[in-house]
Formats: sequence, C-alpha cells, structure tokens
Amino acid sequence: MDTRKPLYYKLIAHGLLVAFGLVFVAPLIWLLLTSIKSDRELYANPPVLFPKTPHFRNYIDVFGAIDFVGMTWNTFFVSVLCVVGILLSAPLVAYACSHIDWLGRKPLFVVIIATLLLPYQVTMIPTYIIWNKLHLIGTYVPLIAPAFVSAGAGYYIFMLRQFFMTLPSSLFQAARIDGASDFRIYLQILLPLCKPVIATVAVFVFLGTWSDFLGPLLYLNDQEQYTLSLGLYAFMQTHYVMWEKLMAASAMFTLPIVVLFFFAQKQFIEGITLTGIKG
Repeated sequence: MDTRKPLYYKLIAHGLLVAFGLVFVAPLIWLLLTSIKSDRELYANPPVLFPKTPHFRNYIDVFGAIDFVGMTWNTFFVSVLCVVGILLSAPLVAYACSHIDWLGRKPLFVVIIATLLLPYQVTMIPTYIIWNKLHLIGTYVPLIAPAFVSAGAGYYIFMLRQFFMTLPSSLFQAARIDGASDFRIYLQILLPLCKPVIATVAVFVFLGTWSDFLGPLLYLNDQEQYTLSLGLYAFMQTHYVMWEKLMAASAMFTLPIVVLFFFAQKQFIEGITLTGIKG
C-alpha cells in the first residue's frame, strides 16, 4: 500500500508553515530594518520598509546614548545567579517529591502545583513589603534570593518531578540496598540521567530572567543597577525618543536569547519530549 502523500498536500502544508513563520518573524524583521534606518526614513510618509543606505552606526551610537555594557552585565549577573539558584534548589524539591517516601509528600506537591494558580501580581505587594521591611529594596537580593529557595518555581519543580517519575524506582532501591544515601543517589545517579530536562530548565530560567521587566522595576532604584529591560524602558521615556537607537538596542537585547536557543535547542527539545506525564 502506497502511504506517500500527494505532492499538492506537501505544497499546501509547507506553504502554510512558511506563511505562519513569516507572521511570527515579521516583528523581528521590522525591528532589524528600523534599527538601520536614518531619522528621516523613520518618519517618512509613506513608510519606508527597506532603508536606501543602511545606518549601522546606530548600533555604535547606542553605547553613547545609554550604558548598554553596564546594563548587559547587570542582566547577565542576575540571570546567571537565578539559573544557579533554581538548579540548586528545584531538582532537590522535585527529587524529594518523586523518589523519597515520606509523610506529606503528595500534599506538599499539591501545594506546589497550587502556586501555579497564583499570578505574580497577587503576591507582588506583600512580597515587596517583606523586602522593604528587610531594607533590601534597591539591591539585587529580591531578584536573586527567591531562586535559591525555589520561590515561584512551581512549574520547574513540576517539570523536573514528572521527568524523575519516569526513571525506574528499582534503580534507586538497588542503590539504597548498597548503602547509598539519598543525597549520593541524587548526585551520582539522578542528575547524570536528567541532563536534558535540567538544561531545559536552565534555558527557561535564563530567558525568563533576561527579559524580566516587572521585578527590576519594583526593586531597583539606581540607574547603575538597571537591567536591560528596565534601561530600555527608561530610555524610551526620555523627552525625545531616538527610535532607531532604541531598535538597535532592542536588537542587541534580543540577540543573546536567539543565540542561546540556537545552541541549546537540542537539549531544549529533548527535555520537553522526554518529560513524562506519570503521576
């Protein structure tokens, strides 16, 4: 029986994929084209899509208009520490909720899942009051410290726990019979088997922290501490917005995310594919 699909079916399918792809990539193309336009071309009527002479100097001028290097370092610093914090804490919680038998394991996991129902805006004010009472407003601590205790990491704990549940329990029972402690099992058996999903969590956390705007807006007051998202917003609020430079800065802000996903897409896809749904 010939199971090959007709040529017209393939053409229609690929045509739809290309069309939807163009819809999603159109804003990025517009951003890149705007970033190399002149000031006159920005306000031309009718609008100019392709600049006659690309002004790549807009990318150089960004460093004179804002402290782009400093804000990039601040964003990288916060993002990396959040990744480290989540990878230190969330897998431990997921392991405790999957392969360690103790009283209250399932109710605790239900509570963790229930936190996913609470949007950040619900806990924003009480959390801000707590950090204010601790006199930590204006520092990076409120942005970084929650990651080290898995605060707000319910989704990552759920993802890790579901993946851990796909691993055979006999593997851990055999290790316990040989005298291995839970912590040794976690370090020497569990983690080496879970590199794809851990890499996926790291990518998710980095992307979320890199593009976070509300957190820095709440807790950072000094412009020298600004992350890129907050710095670009402050630049946009000036009395005269230099859109071509703003678009150039936005393009450079987006570049690390694109590069990270490009190099980590294999682990990203493996982590999503291999994450089990076992209860």
